[in-house]
Amino acid sequence: MATAATVTARGPMVLKDWGQLLLLGAIWGGSFFFARIAVSELAPLVLVLFRVAIAAAALQLYLGWRGPSFRLAFPHAGLFFLLALANNVVPFSLIFAGQTELGAGLASVLNSTTPFWTLILANALTSDEKLSWNKLAGIALGIAGTAVMIGPGLLAGLGGPVWAKFALIGASLSYAVALMIARRFKGVPSPIVATGQLTASTVIMIPVVLIAYGPAGLFSASPPVWAAVLALALLSTAFAYILYFNLVASAGATNASLVTLIVPASAMLLGFLFLGERLELFEMGGMALIAFGLVTIDGRLFGRR
Repeated sequence: MATAATVTARGPMVLKDWGQLLLLGAIWGGSFFFARIAVSELAPLVLVLFRVAIAAAALQLYLGWRGPSFRLAFPHAGLFFLLALANNVVPFSLIFAGQTELGAGLASVLNSTTPFWTLILANALTSDEKLSWNKLAGIALGIAGTAVMIGPGLLAGLGGPVWAKFALIGASLSYAVALMIARRFKGVPSPIVATGQLTASTVIMIPVVLIAYGPAGLFSASPPVWAAVLALALLSTAFAYILYFNLVASAGATNASLVTLIVPASAMLLGFLFLGERLELFEMGGMALIAFGLVTIDGRLFGRR
């Protein structure tokens, strides 16, 4: 184990890390849309099961075709179940439950607090991701930018039940804990980490759903809902988690958590580019605040004289 004298703080993210972060934000920006469709007919816990099970099956097929061998996951089985609880089972269940009561705007603002909790945990539990003023200022700017960008949608959704708001905050805390666990998979290929986590999540969720709902009616959803479930599982989960764990390994937990600041902005930009939705001035202002917050966290520009 490295001593305090030999540990060096992580530097700014390189171009490849920024590319992965932005791509991941774009993919997860669509996940709220897919989940909103799916939760209209599927109970939150059932949706969690289908999301992780389909994604796990897809990644197992991928590993069987391209490798590496899933046997690399066996020595870390216990850790995978911890990661599954913190990164899938608990946050997915809380988010889907919260989305039954809260608008997407307020949900995304509460979800964007993940970097704040991650920074606090990383400062307490790691040696290379310590608290700094530029990180705190950048995260505050990012959360403020998210709130500004959501604008009227946020104000309209403030009246939701308290339990739903705590559910979203609980999900953010759970994601922060998961990032600390994910750091312990150094040297394990990202596809193995993603597949191990989702396989463990499936093993956990099968008995939970069968006890809660029984087998009857689990597959009775309409075709549009199944299309949303497949998109959520294959794109926003299987592929996204390979990117996510690769980013954790190369850029660190705090930097990887910044994706939650990008998700609302990417969702709005995708609507503007592909659905003909109009961008309001306050939305562009919020995106500018988020961008400034990311630059502040990076620290590269402000470190130059």
